[in-house]
Amino acid sequence: MLWAAFFAVCSTAAAQNAPDKPGSDYTVGSVSGNPAATTYSTGTGYLGHLLGLRDEWGVKLGGLWLADTNVVVAGGLQPGGWTNNSALFIGLDIDAEKLVGWRGASFGFEFLQFNGANTNGDAGSIAGYNGIVGLPPFNRSELFEAWYAQDIVKDVLKVRVGRMQPTLDFGNVLRPVTFADETQNIPAVSGLIWSPIFVNGSMIAAIPGYYNVGNGATINFTPTKSFYVSLGAYDGNRANGIQTGLYPPLFNGHYFTIGEIGTDWTLGEGHHPGQFGIGLWRQTGVISFGGITEDGFGGVYLFGSQRIAHGVDQRVPSSAITMFYQFGANSSQTLPIRQYYGAGVAGFGLIGGRERDSIGFGAGLSRLNPNLFVRQTELMFQAYYQAHLFAATFLQPTISYIPTPGASPNTPGALATTLRLTVLF
Repeated sequence: MLWAAFFAVCSTAAAQNAPDKPGSDYTVGSVSGNPAATTYSTGTGYLGHLLGLRDEWGVKLGGLWLADTNVVVAGGLQPGGWTNNSALFIGLDIDAEKLVGWRGASFGFEFLQFNGANTNGDAGSIAGYNGIVGLPPFNRSELFEAWYAQDIVKDVLKVRVGRMQPTLDFGNVLRPVTFADETQNIPAVSGLIWSPIFVNGSMIAAIPGYYNVGNGATINFTPTKSFYVSLGAYDGNRANGIQTGLYPPLFNGHYFTIGEIGTDWTLGEGHHPGQFGIGLWRQTGVISFGGITEDGFGGVYLFGSQRIAHGVDQRVPSSAITMFYQFGANSSQTLPIRQYYGAGVAGFGLIGGRERDSIGFGAGLSRLNPNLFVRQTELMFQAYYQAHLFAATFLQPTISYIPTPGASPNTPGALATTLRLTVLF
């Protein structure tokens, strides 16, 4: 059934090569390993156009389908184990200013259907080499997003309230970098698929995000085009072991608050773009896990990215090489990871004149909580090639090697492969 759905969606995506009205374009550049965990607006809007929605109405209906097959080639807890995962997102975005003249207002709704397996558990990975799989249940239908956003001061001050992913606003090292000159753009900093690329490892199991979202409010303040401040407060029951994606808001004394400041720039004659962000967060409430109880904890994180080369392939003006880095630490006695260090490099349009292909490599080191694990660290390496097939469809083989899986001190190093299909529509 999974692959029948694959061919059905691919057939729909193929129709994107023949847009239904002049000037429409459903082809996208390189994407992250999970676009739904990178930006609020999911998909290209083709689904809405297929149903007759017009851009001038301010209503966008789109979606994303991720499907992958994973094999633990050697080592881990289940050597030779196979798992399959499927994540389908359907999103509705409403620009209320275009639709009804409500100045500066917008709404977003998104549904998630996930069907998967214990992919990371087979490898014995604590940080998670596959970021679209979290904790059980592995089969879930949930209201993924439902928010209202209001521009208080256009392009300067914005408030978003409702059910959302705070990881899109905080610690988002994958945030695309855009310029008036499209050849300068960085469409996605990396296509790595491991969990810490979407949420800093030191905040895993605390900050709401994919696929356990948060209910609360976010404030974005952007006084200049190169500087921002973001603040947020959310239901903090994710750290209390509750699968918040499956439940309505629970405001019961457990809260997650966070603040981040960041900036971006261009360097050198090539105007190479870069960005940097640093944040602080605090979890309140009594948390008990693994026989340990604590009353609140907090942490700090930072991240950055920098393009280091541009126009590498003369056949592809936008071809480039970009690097990124991450760090995070917390004071928790109950979270799985105390500190996280990550870095990687990605190339775009480097091979065969294929401008929408990307290739990359990353390394991540997680210092594990000694209250929960015998092994002190989990080291992970990952490499991928993301091939653009047609329209907004990508196929990505990925290899992951985890020399020291954190699940137990005796778990041998795990070598795992992933083949992921990404379809935006």
